[in-house]
Amino acid sequence: MPRFFVNEKPETSCVITGEDAVHIGRSLRMKTGEEITVCHDGVDYSGVVERITDSEVFVKVIKSAPSSSEPDVFLTLFQAMPKGDKVEMIIQKAVELGASRVVLVMTDRCVSRPDEKSFSKKLSRYQKISESAAKQSGRGIIPEISGIINVKQAVKELSECDISLICYEKGGISLNDAGLEKGKSVGVFIGSEGGFEEKEVQMCVNNGVKVIGLGNRILRCETAPLAAISIIMNITGNM
Repeated sequence: MPRFFVNEKPETSCVITGEDAVHIGRSLRMKTGEEITVCHDGVDYSGVVERITDSEVFVKVIKSAPSSSEPDVFLTLFQAMPKGDKVEMIIQKAVELGASRVVLVMTDRCVSRPDEKSFSKKLSRYQKISESAAKQSGRGIIPEISGIINVKQAVKELSECDISLICYEKGGISLNDAGLEKGKSVGVFIGSEGGFEEKEVQMCVNNGVKVIGLGNRILRCETAPLAAISIIMNITGNM
């Protein structure tokens, strides 16, 4: 069933506007009376199309239920900015796997260092990638993409999670021993191509962040976050 997101909580009805409305009418060629799902804040609203115009789709809400696709852990990925378009793939797959938020971080070893103006343009694209991935994977929310923040800011936010982790290429404890539980907020910090400086890892440790390893093989910066998220979701029963 087609799935679309709305900004306001639907009651007995809602209106889909913008690009989604055009997509429904012109690409999907939906008709009045057809079933549709709209999502808001982790809740799925099942309804039927009542009316379609060139720019709006009016939906009558029949029933609602919490989105079954949403994990019961709130996972924030703190991703050091990688080179090229790797970040786009990381965002797409992280959303598919269940991340609730992606924060882009500038660490000492980041090669890609976009200025504020150029990053602002990219951030809009990153958010659209998140929305597209959320629709494709049946999510109940559109995960927020934010940044770029520095390491100090990242460590502060990371340490505020119930369970805070940093993946270090020199190894650490297993995710099985990280105290992962259902219903908790989890933050996981992943480095860029060159990994982390030791002082950055130490800053995390000093703020209560657990250092974890992902096995004996060194994973690429675009592979590590997807492996970590998958393992976390599996351990907490969300895969």
